[in-house]
Amino acid sequence: MEKITSIQNHRIKNIVKLQQKSSERKAQNLIVIEGLREITLAIKSGIEIKSVFFCSDIISYDRIHEISTLEDQIFDISREVYHKIAYRESTEGVLVLAEPRFLTLSGIKLRENPFLIVLESVEKPGNLGAILRTADAANVDAVIVCDSLTDIYNPNAIRSSVGCIFTKQVVTCTSDEAMEWLKKNKIKSFAAALTASTFYHETDFTVPSAVIMGTEADGLTHKWLHGADEQIKIPMNGEIDSLNVSTSTAILAFEAMRQRNFYK
Repeated sequence: MEKITSIQNHRIKNIVKLQQKSSERKAQNLIVIEGLREITLAIKSGIEIKSVFFCSDIISYDRIHEISTLEDQIFDISREVYHKIAYRESTEGVLVLAEPRFLTLSGIKLRENPFLIVLESVEKPGNLGAILRTADAANVDAVIVCDSLTDIYNPNAIRSSVGCIFTKQVVTCTSDEAMEWLKKNKIKSFAAALTASTFYHETDFTVPSAVIMGTEADGLTHKWLHGADEQIKIPMNGEIDSLNVSTSTAILAFEAMRQRNFYK
């Protein structure tokens, strides 16, 4: 097992590149996953681990051996090196490089009465991660990310999702492709819009449904506002006219759960 003590090591420099640049993740077909819970969920979902970097001052080798048995791809790194590549302040002393998984719309497996979340032009990886965490908690069938402005495997998206990006079916596509797929599968689309006349709690989510969420700055585009089956809104009784998109998504998802008796 190789010991790495220098931040100038070529493997460490490459990890930093992968963390910082979506183009590098795409070119190398690798992502960085940090933290035991996140790594465990990734492995459980079938993600293939390519190499493991751990700090033996923080975590024991026995714990690492549970993650991978590829002895020639397990690297013991010094505390200084670990702090160089650790993406967050509080972590368990381990990160891995892994192959990402990309699903297509045709590969989505639906339950008999599905509920989905569709995101248009999501910009902030933190918001994407928070929504994926909600998707796991609400046990939605899939999250469809349309015309995305961020990499779904951005380290901050993985971190904010606490690994839930690996527990749900996540697909990236264009809005046109998503609309066509929803119609083909007879899934009713509900566009969240400030201008809607129907409140979310007046909406019937007991049918096959998808909530369509836009950006915080601009909301949904004309394409979705007029292409969705219905428009719905969350009542706002204060001075502001909208909520954070991840909060709004959680409200709608759990209303759907409530109407479906929490899937029991």
